[in-house]
Amino acid sequence: MKLGVIVNEERPAALAFADRLLTAAGRRGLAVVTEGEAVPGDDWRGEQVDVVIAVGGDGTVLRATQRALELDVPVLGFNLGTVGFLAEAEPEDLESVLDRLAEGAIRVIPRMTLEATTSEGVVGYGVNDVVIEKIESQRLVALDVTIDGSEFLTYRADGVVIATPTGSTAYSFSAGGPLIDPEIEAISVTAVAPHALFDRTIVLAPSARLRCRVVADRPVQVSVDGRALGHLGADGWVDVRRASRAVGFVTFDHETFPRRVRDRLGLGNAG
Repeated sequence: MKLGVIVNEERPAALAFADRLLTAAGRRGLAVVTEGEAVPGDDWRGEQVDVVIAVGGDGTVLRATQRALELDVPVLGFNLGTVGFLAEAEPEDLESVLDRLAEGAIRVIPRMTLEATTSEGVVGYGVNDVVIEKIESQRLVALDVTIDGSEFLTYRADGVVIATPTGSTAYSFSAGGPLIDPEIEAISVTAVAPHALFDRTIVLAPSARLRCRVVADRPVQVSVDGRALGHLGADGWVDVRRASRAVGFVTFDHETFPRRVRDRLGLGNAG
């Protein structure tokens, strides 16, 4: 088995862990390729791997999912960040995780992804969310949202977050959206700081097709999983729909979503 490792090189702890990972993988006969000058090992030059491993926080896992989608292989995250909703394993799990990889004893759970296409012809794919938000800090934007070809609502807000259940724990949650079990397939739409009476998230079927059009002369920026797709002016739009291909997440001991929420957010029992 060959592992492709992506590391958050800005975190010394992640770099140190990556060094441990390479040594431990070698003892088990696992081939490893890596990205970045700060990470030792064979340079990853685009060849096929069996699993993409992310070492860092959720941002690193999101970066790894892009490579996993390109290669049509699963992703596995080690949590060297702060919250780590997307990571399957902790640093102390290294030896047991590598043992199971060497044995081929892994299970892969597919998670839906989103495809975003702008009026400028730029296309992006993500497992978390598509965000359309203001550029000018003191001015709201106006976004006309159409769902399955029917007008829904014009949002006057700081922006709109269109998220998968996986992404419901990220920006959407910070904006007041619900936490959605990633085993459910759905698309949620949450306004960021809306200036309107309607300020609730709407959760849609995974087949829903959305268009967000800029209806005022206040430009917006569009991003997918934190990667910029560009800016849009008046009458510019972005179409969002479920992408044709899911991304696989490696899992070992199945942890329920409520348990993960409780542990990652440090929630204790009431009373």
